[in-house]
Amino acid sequence: MVVAAPGWLGRMTLAVAALVALAACGGKPPGPSVPSLPPLASVTVQPERTPLERPVDGIVEAVNQATVSAQTTGRVAAILVDVNDFVPAGTVIIRLRGTEQRAGLQQSEAALTEVRARNEEAQTNFQRIGDMYQRRVVSKAQYEQALANRDAAAARLVAAEAALSSAREGVGYTEITAPYAGVVTKRLVEVGELVTPGRPLMTGLSLRDLRVSLNVPQSIVATVRRIGKAAIYSGDRRVEASHITIFPEAAAPSSTFRARIDLPPNSAELSPGMYVKVGLVVGDAERLLVPRSALVERSEVTAVYVLDPQNRTELRYVRTGHAFGDRIEILSGLSAGERVATDPIAATAQRGATAPSHE
Repeated sequence: MVVAAPGWLGRMTLAVAALVALAACGGKPPGPSVPSLPPLASVTVQPERTPLERPVDGIVEAVNQATVSAQTTGRVAAILVDVNDFVPAGTVIIRLRGTEQRAGLQQSEAALTEVRARNEEAQTNFQRIGDMYQRRVVSKAQYEQALANRDAAAARLVAAEAALSSAREGVGYTEITAPYAGVVTKRLVEVGELVTPGRPLMTGLSLRDLRVSLNVPQSIVATVRRIGKAAIYSGDRRVEASHITIFPEAAAPSSTFRARIDLPPNSAELSPGMYVKVGLVVGDAERLLVPRSALVERSEVTAVYVLDPQNRTELRYVRTGHAFGDRIEILSGLSAGERVATDPIAATAQRGATAPSHE
């Protein structure tokens, strides 16, 4: 018979007693401790009063768009710009052969020189005849004749100066300039063509000042007139209208009112001819808004990280609506009072750190 050593038996007894006590208490061996993480930056979602809008379709158009035409007769000598070229205001875009106009200018300058000489002669002669008339050397008829010659010479001088101004203007018409800064959209002539006054030459528009043309339904025209606010949606951007003008009469047979919405200068991502969605403000409503930075976009799905009272994260899929500045409307997936993490990267890192490991 083999007898166990007292020391070994004591250690075995203590181990058995410890296991029994642990089983009686329902405990488990302590696992590895979870490192504490700093609290995440978050916002509490609450309903906010935002504009209630009625969506309609509109088309973007330029406020300044025009077709320049010839103001004199001549052949096209040079076309200095083409379609899609940006042209600063006052830039020469087409040049005509102005031989006839320059010849007329030289003729007017020569005629003015002659008339000035004749005017000075008439003035001098009148002064001489006037002195002689005062001394009663010449008759009154001669004095009146000198006076008439002086006045006629002065009138011819005014006419010659006007003719010179007109001739200079005619020479200026041989260089067609851009009325304002913009982009060329159409070129209607070619080099060598003969143009006459009124012939369209080139079309352009300015991209700085834009507006949206739309039709306002009769049912909301009174409300839109009273509130006078609207917004244009381009992609995920919301552009506030600077002014809205509603025409005073309805168009038959649709009974809609023509309207124009002015956009802020240099509105991004908008070009004339584009169709856009217009939100006509007809009141206000409560919406849930979250910062744009809180959204997580994966393929065609959008989500946010929702925090519970223990600061644990949950990835929640949501459906988004319109943008209001740097915030996005949440149509479904969130409730008022819930906390949303504003830094998805930090939320993802915390979620990975606190996820249970499976061995």
